[in-house]
Amino acid sequence: MKANLITLIMTVALAGFAAEKTQNGPKGGRLLEKTEPKAEFFLEKDRTASITFYGAAFKPVAAKEQTAAVVAGKEKIEFEKKGDILVSKSKLPDGDALPIVVQVKQTATAKPQNFRFKLDTSICGGCKRAEYACACHE
Repeated sequence: MKANLITLIMTVALAGFAAEKTQNGPKGGRLLEKTEPKAEFFLEKDRTASITFYGAAFKPVAAKEQTAAVVAGKEKIEFEKKGDILVSKSKLPDGDALPIVVQVKQTATAKPQNFRFKLDTSICGGCKRAEYACACHE
């Protein structure tokens, strides 16, 4: 009985770890799961953010009806279409491990999708990407 309980606890713990694992996108940002087309959040060097959309085989596709907004800390940041991607209208606030919510709407009438994570810009020792986009969890 004790062995079964330990096995159950380990299984739940490992399943929780697997659920936390993120995917990273082609630009080196965080892939926002369950979006169609796939969306990648990327923090630029000047602290503006971009969202790029990808179709099959991660080929970039133009943003069409999609809209986005970010709440970083206590600040709301709107996005606008520039070329084929969405770009933040202003910079994200300074700070590391900033709580962030990315909200994406695929169409004007679609239900918004929210993605919550910490915007940790420190570099991962394993994959050399920013921690907010790390998929190796080293």
